[in-house]
Amino acid sequence: MTAFDRRDVGLLLLRLGAGGVLAAHGAQKLLGWFGGHGIEGTGQFMESVGYAPGRASATAAGLAEAGGGTLLALGLATPAAGAAAAGAMAGAAAVHAPNGFFNQEGGYEYAATLGLAATGLAVTGPGRLSLDHALGHALDRGWMVPAALGATAAVTAMVVGARNRRLRKPEQDEAAAGFDAQASLSGE
Repeated sequence: MTAFDRRDVGLLLLRLGAGGVLAAHGAQKLLGWFGGHGIEGTGQFMESVGYAPGRASATAAGLAEAGGGTLLALGLATPAAGAAAAGAMAGAAAVHAPNGFFNQEGGYEYAATLGLAATGLAVTGPGRLSLDHALGHALDRGWMVPAALGATAAVTAMVVGARNRRLRKPEQDEAAAGFDAQASLSGE
């Protein structure tokens, strides 16, 4: 059957929308396009929210968003593209999580939505209106989905975990200093 159906058109629209937004966000980080701050400004921000080193974190996030988003829009290497974009969005969601769910309060709603769309595309596949389909799905094999998502989940857990430890360290140091000061006042 060569006629495209609703599913193919729907997947194309989802890929173009989510992939385009992700690619634009990545271009903000990497190149300073669309009102972004480029590597230097994004690196400083990344450092301020606990992702260190900031420049390397900005580069990784920018590449995951720009590369993953572009590949999703094209429907090329869809499992890896979706996983990369989902990992970047999980990192973004971790930053926004203390603000709750909704975006208007600075929450993680937006990052979660893009991450889930990218993951859904990685799992579902790009449809027939894609480069993956045109290339015989050479970069879109069934085994690639759990491999890409599993590897990305492991790396994302390590990166977000390291960030969380970095953010807790000053609190722990402050608590320890307070305990030491209290102990010295009581003569212990």
